[in-house]
Amino acid sequence: MEKNLHNGHRNRVKTRFLNEGMDHFDDHQVLEMLLFYSIPRKDTNEIAHKMLKEFGSLATLFESSPEEISQRSGVSLNASILLSMIPSLSKRYSKARWGDKPLLNSSSKAGEFAKTLFTGYIYEAFFIICLDTQNKVRHSALVHEGTINEAPVYPRLIVETALRHQANSIILSHNHPGGSLRPSRADIEVTDRISSALEPISIKVVDHIIVAGDSYYSFAENGNL
Repeated sequence: MEKNLHNGHRNRVKTRFLNEGMDHFDDHQVLEMLLFYSIPRKDTNEIAHKMLKEFGSLATLFESSPEEISQRSGVSLNASILLSMIPSLSKRYSKARWGDKPLLNSSSKAGEFAKTLFTGYIYEAFFIICLDTQNKVRHSALVHEGTINEAPVYPRLIVETALRHQANSIILSHNHPGGSLRPSRADIEVTDRISSALEPISIKVVDHIIVAGDSYYSFAENGNL
């Protein structure tokens, strides 16, 4: 009897998704449905509520390691792996939508592209986006993880990366996890140092994008280059 009740509820949730999509689902309903596919014979609604209470949000849950999810919520490692895959899957989906060589010929395009690079990052990271002569992306590379205060390592790595990928120009980008979009003094100083390091080899820094959540700040748009 209990199995039939679970099956009936799951079928109703799936039918709702097929008819309406997921836009109007509450967070616990999104999580509940995801858990259908890794927890076959339990009330995943109750489990979803408990997990959200434990982790506070879907983002925090998805960004946690499988081991932490399993330990803190009591679900199997199999279920935990599924949930921890979400940020990587989202990042791969976003990258696929942009295509192999997206054209970044405006700060708005650069900002939107840069946001996709930081999906799933809970710590500060620094990327270089190498562009060709038509402002198409040749390569985007993670060059550093850590705070901007560790900036002395950046110029050498960025020059090497730009040369390796035959960049005509580059866009710098780093994130402020949970912080302000405004550039710090260190942000501005490291941008100047990188620009100076690239000048002798005729590679220009055309923008520096700071990403915080779903928003971005462009140095080029705000006259900081």
